[in-house]
Amino acid sequence: MSEKFRGIVNLDIRDSRQDWTPYLPPRAAPDAPNVLFIVWDDTGIAVWDTFGGLVETPTMTRIAELGLRYSQFHTTAMCSPTRSSLLTGRNHHMNGVASVMDLAMGFPGAHSVMPPENGTLAETLVENGYNTYCVGKWHLTPLPETSMAGPRRTWPLSRGFERYYGFLAGETNQYFPNLTYDNHFVDPPYTPDEGYHLSRDLVDRTIEFIRDGKQVAPQKPWFAYLSLGATHAPHHSPKEWMDRYRGKFDMGYDRYREIVLENQKRMGIVPPNTELSPMNPWPSPDVITERDTVKPWDSLDEDEKRVFARLAEAFAGFCSYTDHEIGRLIDYLEESGQLDNTIIVVVSDNGASGEGSPDGSVNENKGFNGYPEDPQENLEKIDDIGSPRSYSQYPTGWAWAFNTPYKLYKRYSTNGGTADPMIVAWPREMRDVAGQVRDQYHHVIDVTPTIDDCVGIAPPDVLRGHPQTPIQGVSMRYTFPSGTADSARTTQYYSMLGTRAIYHDGWKAVARHGTGTGKGGFTDDEWELFDITTDRAELHDLSRERPEVLRELIALWYVEAGRNNVLPLDDRVPVEIMTEDRPAPSPARERYVYYPGTSGVPEDAAVNIRNRSFAITAEFEAAGAPEGVIFSHGSRFGGHTVYVKDRRLHYVYSFLGIQEYRFTADAPLSPGRHVAVVRFEKTHEDPRWAANGTLTLSLDGDTMASGPMRTQPGKFSVAGLGLTIGRHSGDPVTDDYTAPFPFTGGTIDRVTVEVPLAQDLDTETEADAILAQD
Repeated sequence: MSEKFRGIVNLDIRDSRQDWTPYLPPRAAPDAPNVLFIVWDDTGIAVWDTFGGLVETPTMTRIAELGLRYSQFHTTAMCSPTRSSLLTGRNHHMNGVASVMDLAMGFPGAHSVMPPENGTLAETLVENGYNTYCVGKWHLTPLPETSMAGPRRTWPLSRGFERYYGFLAGETNQYFPNLTYDNHFVDPPYTPDEGYHLSRDLVDRTIEFIRDGKQVAPQKPWFAYLSLGATHAPHHSPKEWMDRYRGKFDMGYDRYREIVLENQKRMGIVPPNTELSPMNPWPSPDVITERDTVKPWDSLDEDEKRVFARLAEAFAGFCSYTDHEIGRLIDYLEESGQLDNTIIVVVSDNGASGEGSPDGSVNENKGFNGYPEDPQENLEKIDDIGSPRSYSQYPTGWAWAFNTPYKLYKRYSTNGGTADPMIVAWPREMRDVAGQVRDQYHHVIDVTPTIDDCVGIAPPDVLRGHPQTPIQGVSMRYTFPSGTADSARTTQYYSMLGTRAIYHDGWKAVARHGTGTGKGGFTDDEWELFDITTDRAELHDLSRERPEVLRELIALWYVEAGRNNVLPLDDRVPVEIMTEDRPAPSPARERYVYYPGTSGVPEDAAVNIRNRSFAITAEFEAAGAPEGVIFSHGSRFGGHTVYVKDRRLHYVYSFLGIQEYRFTADAPLSPGRHVAVVRFEKTHEDPRWAANGTLTLSLDGDTMASGPMRTQPGKFSVAGLGLTIGRHSGDPVTDDYTAPFPFTGGTIDRVTVEVPLAQDLDTETEADAILAQD
């Protein structure tokens, strides 16, 4: 309480005078606007038809026609860093978020814990009388801290949001998401067979949160941060939406780019003289890895073209379906009379993702485990694409196309990674300029100060007892009435996974350096120089014509790096980063005990059975007709489960969704107390890092089944699928049961998992997976 009590306290209340002022909650200014952030994931600037793309997004266009499109809006090139900057108004290294939350380093710019000295917009607004809601993807908490053990210092409810519903990791299954409600885990409210999709659920919850507050306090404004799973992989799309695009991408990504560039020029998204970037602008493997290259469309055979086109159709259907769902939120705001005085900010967190490799995938978990793609398998499963039976990602060629006309993709400091779609709409204040394009150069750190400016709030010097660092962004409000005003942002540095660049007064210098190459030698980097005012696609290197400008910009990059805790630069191959010794919530141990009701233990906090022997011991009692899951971890794309069906004990291990190892007891369970043991003895590795050995299923000391088995080399999921006891949460490991398949007809005492501490892990593959899921 900051206000001093000014009443009077005497012995008798009749001689005293009340003063409620110190005890009242903060109140917003009369007629303060609501604020809605809509954050898309991995959505390049050339996707939506709103910005000239070929994917239909009528809701994004509707918002744009109420406000302004921004043609030179930039992000950090990665998810977590962009989101930290969006919510704080500080550069991502100042937030300690150099890249992915999971690859923390013990340096001021890379520790992955956003400091309280960098307050979020939610923390500011809630202290100024706003309700604050966070819905959807968070990914601003390191995965080891997302378990019930916490700590919850960086969970949404600890950073200014009053309510939260979404997923904490970098990606999730859109049909079977890993959901968190406030500070605990929950299951989706219904199933895919009943029409469930995460995009629909998130919009439902956003409307619910807003309505809950408004029906009690109609005058109170709100800030809603709606952060979608779309359009990050896996590209899960209802079939009817995917089929709308049947044949629409058969022309290939080369032709897509030509069509879209003409649209962008006509709409004023890029200057009329803009050219298309080349297919593979930097040599591989000298600068970029082979995984980041594009196969020419004409080099593909007919089967490859069919698969590649269907992968794009799934992506497009996913995008349009999500746009449709957002339309329900905009309809609600309009029907309830709130739309006119709501500031809507729409952004993507980075450019389109190139993590699909040149071939794409029907099951990207194979790539996360270093397992090679099988074009024949992709073709055989083409009808599964977009459905719950797929976990698909398009190839790099479509990432290149969805970033038209720019070079490269997410993770790179070229415009392909950083130049992204942005819309700002405030219908009440933008009637005279609605539908226009703004070309001023801006960065994601400019969003928070823009909202502060519009709401009429000065950035606090102290927030929740913490002295605040200065906001580094500038307000964009000056652009609302004028498309000709000079850009207020004159300088912006970029640095991501060893790539780097700097913008200054219309010039941009870019170091030719790939991500995760292990190349080092940063002082030897070759720098390119571009005049962005005439060369938006960064094609014409002027470093030799204007060496004095290049020298100035390189020097300026080092100045900005020093100011923002950017150093040291890190382009190491993933295995080197993964093997760093980092603090953990609990030291590794050989024995893990889990009890009934355990749900959602994230993979980074659960027992690790990768590439080693293990034993699962389940103690339970059967009464009547026992049935259901005893232990489960993972999904059909990789996981294992112990369950009872038809009164028989079963163990199933799904190896990447490619091969199912099944072990079944040869006798039914009798009533009474039982001890079931699943024991895997590793004998060798084949292929690399995949443990091969013998699995034995026993019951009460008697062997029920035994045979060869292999375990996958990497994680079951980069989405942090939870370990559960007594039921299965999410996509089932096997089609033999339908989740959640709770254990009934008996009681579970405990499940113990024992593992040796010594192990060999495919850390390179796991690090690749972490980078891909951001």
